[in-house]
Amino acid sequence: MQVKDFHFELPEELIARYPLEQRSASRLLCVDGNSGARVHRQFADLPSLLQPGDLLVFNDTRVIPARLFGQKASGGKIEMLIERVTSDSEALAHIRSSRAPKPGTALTLEGGLEAEVTGRQQNLFEVRFTNLDGHLVSALEEHGHMPLPPYMNREDQLSDRERYQTVYNRKPGAVAAPTAGLHFDEPLLEQLKAMGVEQAFVTLHVGAGTFQPVKVDNIHEHHMHAEYIEVSEETCAAVKAAQARGNRVIAVGTTSVRCLETASQTGEIQPFYGDTDIFIYPGYRYRTVDALITNFHLPESTLLMLVSAFSGYRAIMDAYAEAVAERYRFFSYGDAMFLTRREATDEESL
Repeated sequence: MQVKDFHFELPEELIARYPLEQRSASRLLCVDGNSGARVHRQFADLPSLLQPGDLLVFNDTRVIPARLFGQKASGGKIEMLIERVTSDSEALAHIRSSRAPKPGTALTLEGGLEAEVTGRQQNLFEVRFTNLDGHLVSALEEHGHMPLPPYMNREDQLSDRERYQTVYNRKPGAVAAPTAGLHFDEPLLEQLKAMGVEQAFVTLHVGAGTFQPVKVDNIHEHHMHAEYIEVSEETCAAVKAAQARGNRVIAVGTTSVRCLETASQTGEIQPFYGDTDIFIYPGYRYRTVDALITNFHLPESTLLMLVSAFSGYRAIMDAYAEAVAERYRFFSYGDAMFLTRREATDEESL
């Protein structure tokens, strides 16, 4: 399959640059992976799609305000985006400047933060912060900007501190939100709990690489960036219990999919702590996830390939075409989909 097979035309005005006033007010396009049938709903209708005993698996990562602006000692301006915090005072970061800073380059950042470039790992810079009073994450919470995706094409606002964050976030480390979870508010979570829908949590600290384009024509030649995940024994037990009673395991977002499927590579889900570079595209055999709640993804992206593997290439591309025609809102602050898994496991022809 070629990257171009996952292209679709998206009018600029359908990109959601701001969230709706109410989290659960988004639209929900439901797609049956076997028949391709589509039904237009509201996200608030989600309880009607679930059964008591079904298991929702959420990603509990917390987005850190990972973008900083500053300058080099020479006066040249820089923009830094933390990719991964590696210690109390160190990080891997993307740095945008007129010239790439060399090891030893001193940086002065917002809030009086001082840092030094200490090395490089491919396209990421190793950075050590030299004047912190506490942990680097605390300094970022005080001085950093929320790392809104580039397609929003705007500066972050104070409201993004809350809205570009799930209500159930617990573990700081992401530089992009697990956006399917943005639709859940406390009343909806309580309603689902009251009807007997189970909840479990995984952690995937989403990196900026999630927005990087696929740079090869043949998708089989693409190598995924690595992201840190945690799948606990408790979550594994909840998945096995749901399967044993005949209920569905429903991933909230593609990040939860990548966690669950990484932990299931031996055939049965097992606890997993470490990096994953799993790349899911049509032909992949899903082992654990039965249904998926997800937002609409960028053309030619690995996430569009993942959902095509889940519900079928043609069903997804047809659904996206209908979503554009019906004026759905796209991407991080946009509308959502509820997908069921296609039973066929062989790669589809185009």
